[in-house]
Amino acid sequence: MKTLKNNTEKTEKKSFFSRIKHLIENANAWGIFVMGSTFVLMFGSAYLAYILQNDFTQLHLERRSTMIGLIFMIVAAAFFVFKLTFFIYTFIRFLKYKAIPSVSDEELPTVTVIVPAYNEGKQVWATLKSLADSDYPEHKIQLLAIDDGSKDDTWNWMKEAKKELGDRVSICQQPKNMGKRHALYRGFNEGTGEIFVTVDSDSIVDKDTLRNLVSPFIVDKNCGAVAGNIRVLNNDKILPKMLDVSFALSFEFVRSSESTLNSVLCTPGALAAYRATAVFGCLDQWINQTFMGQASDIGEDRAMTNMILKQGFHVLFQRNAFAYTNVPEKYKGLYKMFIRWGRSNVRENIQMSKYVFTNFRKGPKAGTRLLFFSQFSRIVLCYPFVLFMLVFVITHPLLFLSSTFVSILVLSTFPVLFYAKRYSFSESIWAYSYSVLFTFGLFWITPYAIVTASRSGWLTRELPQK
Repeated sequence: MKTLKNNTEKTEKKSFFSRIKHLIENANAWGIFVMGSTFVLMFGSAYLAYILQNDFTQLHLERRSTMIGLIFMIVAAAFFVFKLTFFIYTFIRFLKYKAIPSVSDEELPTVTVIVPAYNEGKQVWATLKSLADSDYPEHKIQLLAIDDGSKDDTWNWMKEAKKELGDRVSICQQPKNMGKRHALYRGFNEGTGEIFVTVDSDSIVDKDTLRNLVSPFIVDKNCGAVAGNIRVLNNDKILPKMLDVSFALSFEFVRSSESTLNSVLCTPGALAAYRATAVFGCLDQWINQTFMGQASDIGEDRAMTNMILKQGFHVLFQRNAFAYTNVPEKYKGLYKMFIRWGRSNVRENIQMSKYVFTNFRKGPKAGTRLLFFSQFSRIVLCYPFVLFMLVFVITHPLLFLSSTFVSILVLSTFPVLFYAKRYSFSESIWAYSYSVLFTFGLFWITPYAIVTASRSGWLTRELPQK
């Protein structure tokens, strides 16, 4: 028995070190530098925090001695307790989640898959090919590809796909670039399926993705929308690697828990499905949506989800329905994407506040309201915490840096363990680097998104300037 135990321990140790070796061998020099720097900063800060214990104690005493400091500590403590409680609640809901298995071919509904494209080039061809290769009854699927006035060769690649796939795909062009929302609107009006599936033109899907994605509509007659599981396609650069770990937590942890409440708050544009009756129940409102007098041309996925929830439908998540999508590889593209998401988040939280505390659907609603409160509180408390952070940086820079990096080390360990358990240990530790980037390089996104929430524009779809 002792020999077996020793052999097991040796195998585990060997496995751990082999993973580290694999990580080093497969990382480029810049990746090793970024990851190495992250760990040096975190562990160095932990040691610095240990040395500065007396300074932290003195700082807490100083705060408690002033009314403003005391109020801030009470608010911060209350927010921390709420977030900790909410995390535990989310974790419990996550443990209860189970993806719905695919129904039989006979039970599968007719679907219209809409692929809007703008300046996508050859990738739209790959997207259409992957959809055509799906394990879905051919007579039950209608595939629509819409070129939204692209300035590159997107239309030519659509014609190539049409030549190869024949009647299995229909292609059309918008008279000019009108935005993704209008391209989808055309698809919704031309589609004939019982279920609409939207797929971004820079994404590919697994063979069983479509059947897994639409099966909840058969099992749950009150299901109005389903979110797919999004992973990163161009997962060979540093930023995409970080985002892949972030996506895994956002979808497979957060949306799994939301799904048990029948209240997934956002069905992603990269892969989502909608019951046709739910879409037509809000289509006019959706296409004519405005914010502060301006037409909404961003956040069409979050807006559609919000309007379907408002109708009383369930919105679910399917962990077994995968789409792999391209994400920004450089900081500029990344922050533009986050600004767009941030503005949409502000707008739709305001819209959600108008119905979430009403009797908007049958059955329990407390969970949905808790999800809303968690999101809305981050917006409300955004400026006070940013202001506090700036004051903290100016008055106690060493204390700020040490406490921040220690917090990153502690809080990011859960995403690391989550990703390592489900996918890969060697890739999971990018969660630490992503947290450092987000804390120091993207902290300004939410404050900026709040004050510019009325601005429109996709920000990331134009051709590069020569």
